[in-house]
Amino acid sequence: MIPRHLRPFFWDVDVTAFDPHCYPEYTIARLLEFGDAPAIAWLREAFSEEEIRRVVRAERRLSRKSATFWALVYHVPPEQVAALQRPAAR
Repeated sequence: MIPRHLRPFFWDVDVTAFDPHCYPEYTIARLLEFGDAPAIAWLREAFSEEEIRRVVRAERRLSRKSATFWALVYHVPPEQVAALQRPAAR
């Protein structure tokens, strides 16, 4: 169900049974973090800009580098990006 050129980005799932639309947050985050230009082009066709923005805001597993880049691309203020927030002191 996932295009052949995207399969290397989903090394930890059974790509023959994986439906990216059933797991939008996982799919979007994985491609934002590891995807190449064709993967991002597919992502933008498959998911709305608002869905992608929501993941940029909420996904804590994005690296700081990826989170910063995608926040700039999607005009999300850094203070709204979970991956850029410092963990609370214990």
